[in-house]
Amino acid sequence: MGNLLDPLNFPLHGIRLIEASAGTGKTYTIAALYLRLVLGHGGENGFSRPLTPPEILVVTFTNAATEELRDRIRGRLTEAAAFFRGQGTGDAYLNALRGDYDACRWPICARLLDQAAQWMDESAIHTIHAWCQQMIRQHAFDSGGLFDLELA
Repeated sequence: MGNLLDPLNFPLHGIRLIEASAGTGKTYTIAALYLRLVLGHGGENGFSRPLTPPEILVVTFTNAATEELRDRIRGRLTEAAAFFRGQGTGDAYLNALRGDYDACRWPICARLLDQAAQWMDESAIHTIHAWCQQMIRQHAFDSGGLFDLELA
């Protein structure tokens, strides 16, 4: 059996692989890590600054999975923002996450989470093929490729 992943302390820099079977909480974990990236949480294990949804790449296999991820992450951002404002009861993860901040910073955290939730339509959540196609199109000039290349 592998190591259990702790989303509150998981390193958010470098190359990481999360491998898990169906129904083990991958989407929950991705949403938890997403919250940390938006907040700039984690010190040495965090990213160097808070990120916005267009700056966070999430890649999956199917179009249906991209929509589910986008909706679930948006919901988690909204839930966390409300919790940082003192509304509702958070789960153990949200309680631990909020506990890492002084209460005077909670409104700032809530604002960052709210803004990210509102920006989810611009999030970088793609299938592998869609992301590759976007990169080919976006960097066509640099790579010497065609601007109207069609991925088959």
